[in-house]
Amino acid sequence: MAALPPDPSPDLSSRNPDWWRQAVVYQVYPRSFADADGDGLGDLRGVTERLNHLATLGVDALWLSPFYPSELADGGYDVGDPRGVDERLGTLDDFDALVAEAHRLGLKVVVDVVPNHTSRLHPWFQEALRAAPGSPARDRYVFRPGRGAHGELPPTDWQSVFGGSAWRRVPDGEWYLHLFAPEQPDLNWGNEEVRADFRTTLRFWSGRGVDGFRVDVAHGLAKDLAEPLRDVGDIGATGEAALQRTAPGSHPYWDRDEVHEIYRDWRKIFDAYSPPRTAVAEAWVPGARRALYARPDELGQAFNFEYLEAGWDAEELREVITGSLATARAVGASATWVLSNHDVVRHASRLMLPPGTDPAAWLLSGGAAPAVDPAAGLRRARAATLLMLALPGSAYLYQGEELGLPEVADLPTEVLQDPIWEQTGHVRKGRDGCRVPLPWTTAGPSYGFGPGAAWLPQPSSFAACSVEAQTGAEGSTLELYRTALRLRRKLLEGEALTWTPGAPAGVLDFARTEVWRSVTNLGSEPVPLPPGEILLSSTPPADDRTLPPDTTVWLA
Repeated sequence: MAALPPDPSPDLSSRNPDWWRQAVVYQVYPRSFADADGDGLGDLRGVTERLNHLATLGVDALWLSPFYPSELADGGYDVGDPRGVDERLGTLDDFDALVAEAHRLGLKVVVDVVPNHTSRLHPWFQEALRAAPGSPARDRYVFRPGRGAHGELPPTDWQSVFGGSAWRRVPDGEWYLHLFAPEQPDLNWGNEEVRADFRTTLRFWSGRGVDGFRVDVAHGLAKDLAEPLRDVGDIGATGEAALQRTAPGSHPYWDRDEVHEIYRDWRKIFDAYSPPRTAVAEAWVPGARRALYARPDELGQAFNFEYLEAGWDAEELREVITGSLATARAVGASATWVLSNHDVVRHASRLMLPPGTDPAAWLLSGGAAPAVDPAAGLRRARAATLLMLALPGSAYLYQGEELGLPEVADLPTEVLQDPIWEQTGHVRKGRDGCRVPLPWTTAGPSYGFGPGAAWLPQPSSFAACSVEAQTGAEGSTLELYRTALRLRRKLLEGEALTWTPGAPAGVLDFARTEVWRSVTNLGSEPVPLPPGEILLSSTPPADDRTLPPDTTVWLA
């Protein structure tokens, strides 16, 4: 099968401001995408030089993970200047060139914004460290005196997502809040100067042609800072389970009701542009609460993590799909679907882990316990992807999944970069395994990622997964994605889904329109294949009468 040319359709935003409702968005983690200058770290020029890969793939937009100045304490999510470019990744001119080339190819550009915290190197935080307790400089962040006879204890029992206390003491005795790494002090969104500066940031990037924003930790901005600060006790520090043990909107620092006023303010900025700028929330909250972030007068969309976290089980997935569509519809949003990103084990590996397996423990074993069959994992991943792309709403792809890349679970501990490794006392290995740089060619010191070695080592198996190895190769995962995305554009019509009655146990069978149907066998045995012309199959069927396990077909 030959490589497909870029879709020739015009720029969707010029004729349809709702392009995002059923878009396919490709996440680029810049430091691991392509290295143009040879320093081992991916950069903006590298992304620009490889944009034709995305156009050929058939996606509608790219989402750029942070490229801002950073000490890389958290992979770029510790931002030193929200309106700059890290000099190791390029310049503002390089960014402008990237946007111009993306738009020339018909691709939208979505950028990550990180409003919950800054880097400790941000000028504001450095000023706060030099300032006295109670000063305006410290009020931009969350500083508090400690507890205990001499202030030697943290102000509360709040815990960092990365492990340990969420408070760090400074030399004058006060403590500052960091819900993530100590290098990421939390901003005080009750401070009007913080709010005004972020409005400036949104306008800055919108004015440079950015089409939308992905909002990091969207559920964390508003905090209950009334004195005395509240302990959380046995509520827990992270995750949806903590929120389910509190009254909605009442947790001290996650998903508070006040956060929505911030996003209603942002929506006024987004709507001042033509077409309006889009936004999607990263909000790890239960579905009904998550939908609030996706209301038309707020961000418009929110990531659906229930789908990512669901097991390979037909009934569980059907329940998640039905609930997600209903939740999005209730607030006038479109659903979102995602299987992998820069924070989770890649789905080519994750979907093969036995139910109940702790991914962190599996990573700590180097992927040995339990062992995962790469071929079986890839088969299931391809079926899951075809299922996802058939669903109404927006699909978010993570770089490298179109190559079928597995999680690199056996990275040596001495090369790990993720702060989770150190902050958990070497109990959790972190997220580096899904951030290993991409392979573009079958040979070279970094398989075409750059002219030299990459910042994280790539396994030798990446050669066979490379873009070069898979382009034009019949049955390759890359060509499956290209074909699926081309067909999806032609077949997509409306946002309706109708479940087919009488489907066998372990099978998900639904129609999108009168002429398009998706069927997935999640069971362990072949099932009868429904009648119809096979448009695409994640695994070639053994014959035209049965659907093998771990396979999705699109039928006409």
